[in-house]
Amino acid sequence: MSRVELESFIKGLLLFFTSMSILTIIIGYTNYEEKTLMLKTRILSQMHICSLELTCKEFNIDFIPKEQKKTYTLYESSTQGLMAFFPILNSEKNFLRLSLSPKQYQQKITKVKTEMLKTVIPIIIGIIILSILFSLYSLYPLRNALKLTEEFIKDILHDFNTPLSSLRLNSSMLTREIGENNKVKRIESSVNSILELQNNLSFYLHNHEMQQEEFFIKSAIDSSIHTIEKNYLDITFSTDIPNKLKFLTNEKAFMRIVDNLLTNAAKYNKKEGLVEVKYNQEKRLLQIIDTGVGIENPNKIFTRFYTEHKKIEQERGLGIGLHIVQKLCDELKIKIKVDSVVDEGTTFSLDVRALLKI
Repeated sequence: MSRVELESFIKGLLLFFTSMSILTIIIGYTNYEEKTLMLKTRILSQMHICSLELTCKEFNIDFIPKEQKKTYTLYESSTQGLMAFFPILNSEKNFLRLSLSPKQYQQKITKVKTEMLKTVIPIIIGIIILSILFSLYSLYPLRNALKLTEEFIKDILHDFNTPLSSLRLNSSMLTREIGENNKVKRIESSVNSILELQNNLSFYLHNHEMQQEEFFIKSAIDSSIHTIEKNYLDITFSTDIPNKLKFLTNEKAFMRIVDNLLTNAAKYNKKEGLVEVKYNQEKRLLQIIDTGVGIENPNKIFTRFYTEHKKIEQERGLGIGLHIVQKLCDELKIKIKVDSVVDEGTTFSLDVRALLKI
């Protein structure tokens, strides 16, 4: 079950369970009040019968002076429990008072509550089962739609390989035939952008399991730089990372983050620019620093489809790469921060203390 499916399942479950539980509680409370009223009515009837026979042992019997009390009416007291007053034949001064002790009354109320719980608990269990079934049933159309969409996009991404390979091959042949040409360079740059987008989408769409693994970060980044720098021959890459520094996380997911940041650092850099990757031991930060064109709105760059650098037409992206970076950072529990100055450069800082192999 994917994250979207799990979120939909949990929300549907909570919504159905909460609404049904509130309705059950309201009905249960109303029923409890009704049964409590019936209990008091039954006690009053028993007191009435007892006032005629005076042979009952359940109630306390007293003779008290007449006061402003209604006869045949049940009164409740925290100290004396339930009581009722009845007239005495041929007596003008006294009433007959019958009372049920607080302890005895509480025992009867507890019995009512126990009976109610015996009824409500199976209903709650039934609601839980129904909530799960309802959530699974409502999730089924969403799951099918997501599956069809993902399969469709995966098929398209797979079909990209043939025309992209042809484009790269022919652009290389053109370069050999006519030499360096800005138009050919723009074609190659656009092909690289499509390949980058294809890699991002392929990784994001695959149901990758975030299985943790231990790896040396310097060798992984050096390998990534070796691949990227072939497309940016005028950019200088450097690393300052301890050789024995190890991370414990999903290597593919983490390197997808680094690849995107390194590619952007090179893509939006200046001619003869510099891209540096270094590790701050004190702050536990992995930093990717470039001398590029900078970012005008650093707070917006992780928003899906947000793009800048409209003047660099051949290097414009679709605004998906950094959005994927943000989502992967969230999954790996990495805090990402960006500092940028226009026309001076950008620094991406990854707080990797959660990944350190201790």
